Amino acid sequence: MKRRNFIKNTGVLSAAGLVTPGVLSGFNINSSLGQNEKLNIGVIGCNGMGWSNMRSMLKMEDVLMISVCDVDQNAINRRLEDYGELRANKPKVYGDYRELLEKSDVDAVIIGTPDHWHCKMMVDAVRSGKHVYVEKPVANTIEESYLMTAAAEQTGKCVQTGQWQRSGIHYREARDFVQSGQLGTIRLVKVWAYQGWMKPIPIIADSEVPEGVDYKMWLGMAPDRPFNQNRFHFNFRWFWDYAGGLMTDWGVHEIDIALWVMDAVTPRSVVASGGKLAYPDDASETPDTLQAIFEYGDFNMLWEHATGIDNGPYDRTEGIAFIGNDATLVVNRGGYEIMVENRSKEKQEIAEIYEVPEGARYLDDHTANFVDAIRKNDPAILNTPISSGSLAAINAQMGNISYRTNSKVEWDADTGKFKDNDPANDLVKASYHNGWKLPVV
Repeated sequence: MKRRNFIKNTGVLSAAGLVTPGVLSGFNINSSLGQNEKLNIGVIGCNGMGWSNMRSMLKMEDVLMISVCDVDQNAINRRLEDYGELRANKPKVYGDYRELLEKSDVDAVIIGTPDHWHCKMMVDAVRSGKHVYVEKPVANTIEESYLMTAAAEQTGKCVQTGQWQRSGIHYREARDFVQSGQLGTIRLVKVWAYQGWMKPIPIIADSEVPEGVDYKMWLGMAPDRPFNQNRFHFNFRWFWDYAGGLMTDWGVHEIDIALWVMDAVTPRSVVASGGKLAYPDDASETPDTLQAIFEYGDFNMLWEHATGIDNGPYDRTEGIAFIGNDATLVVNRGGYEIMVENRSKEKQEIAEIYEVPEGARYLDDHTANFVDAIRKNDPAILNTPISSGSLAAINAQMGNISYRTNSKVEWDADTGKFKDNDPANDLVKASYHNGWKLPVV
């Protein structure tokens, strides 16, 4: 399934029950902002990447943060203090993102919440007429990923995914080189994240909700359970109710580049194996060690991740390797290298090492691209639109589904379902709890 067919095939997902039939109503299509107008931003989830993204945008003098929303008042207090060092205006404060979205003076929002909230917030935001910068992975299920793409298409809003590697010049150069054919036929793409900094998460008892935290709102559509500090803030990533572990956290960055370079969308099949092999007795649920093989027809992709180890393939902690008959190109955040096959002596002239210049700030380039798209009211110029963010999330979720069902899963792109695999198809769909409803698109 090629990238150009992705949007067309979302109609298939409606027939398969992954996109609920209906019409988005009540949204506003704003005209583009004038080049001299201030861009007013609201931040939803300001503890981690939400604030990093906002701080990046504030390097542009014509951007203001006029509102901030978080379920943790302690996080809000810290960010208001941080913001006071950068701008003079006083942002409005909210505990419920829906109140923020009602404000007509907010042009765009940054969504930096845990993954399980992304879909609902993004769809509500574009319906209310806001442009959106949503953190990766865009959603916690395949169904939500398709819904988000459909909502952006129907409203015409600019929705940028926080997979900022797409804004890196050297990633674009690497893509151009791979697509030039000089590597020869590519039959394998290796994608990996080895994370030596990750240590075991000690098991701790449930506790009282910290003062200033609206825990019920934090849970949202996730299953109800007592508060546990292990599941809160950063470490939510390692629990299935809210996220998908390293496969979705780091995987979407790297898988996105692999799909973009290879012009691929969804695999024919995925088989994954791994588990909690490094820290079998710690508190996390997601695997600390995982390998997954994705079959795309004319090439395979191999994903690997490991915690507690830094020495990954090609002596790099993370990266993507495009392995061709004549040469291999390895690219990561530090640069790229072209390695010629020993037998291909005539290809020696293509060997090259490129290192990213000191001071390069690709996140700043990414947020600037988002602001530019808003000012021009042109989603087509986004470097990582929601359709691309969704593709990366969908592929990563397929790897997790194969692992969680202990089965080789085969995807039917025509029906939007796995073939003859009810447990896997159950995990395709989102399950909302506590009175929250999946958006209708």
